[in-house]
Amino acid sequence: MLELHSVTAGYEPRTPVVRGATLTVAPGGSVGLLGPSGCGKSTLARVAALLHRPDAGRVLVDGTEVRGWRHRAPRALRTAVGVVFQQPRLSADPRLRLADLIAEPLRATGRRDLVPERLAGLVPAVGLTEDLLGRRPHEVSDGQLQRACLARALVLRPRWLICDEMTAMLDASTTAALVAAVETYRAGTGAGLLAVGHDRVLLERWCDRTVEWADLTGAPADA
Repeated sequence: MLELHSVTAGYEPRTPVVRGATLTVAPGGSVGLLGPSGCGKSTLARVAALLHRPDAGRVLVDGTEVRGWRHRAPRALRTAVGVVFQQPRLSADPRLRLADLIAEPLRATGRRDLVPERLAGLVPAVGLTEDLLGRRPHEVSDGQLQRACLARALVLRPRWLICDEMTAMLDASTTAALVAAVETYRAGTGAGLLAVGHDRVLLERWCDRTVEWADLTGAPADA
């Protein structure tokens, strides 16, 4: 299970953007987190991805309580969670070619020998072509770069995937392709999914269940 219990989190002392949020995702399950822009969804997603330490509350990954965050989290927990952000250009190193962007987590965890095999499987799975792998982010479209970012999130074969507004900046055909790639990965691995967004139709079609932000935290719907 991926479990968040009574999580309060923010970026300024005494002004949390998330208050008392509780959410669970079961292995192989998919949960959509629906809420308006600016309500705190992305902050909660970062907490779930072990990238932001909450001010209060508990996070458990497969029964293990998280006590370190970002690079201080044990490697076994860090690599259990993959994350795709809304804006690929802000989450991609502009100096890296797409092949190196996708392979970055493998190299960072000492698994360089797996790069050829993982790239060979992931590149077609996310809809990229070999000719794009030598290009840098400024040489590809937003959709192509987001495909590479999804491949990067999957390259360590995580048991949990956090998609934070992954398709918000993309057209309908690219959105459908990326959702299909995520679902193919989940079907093959049994990974759990937390999909964060404000598109009710997409989340309700994509996920097993959808949770309203107001119901999750008790906050007003327009918070």
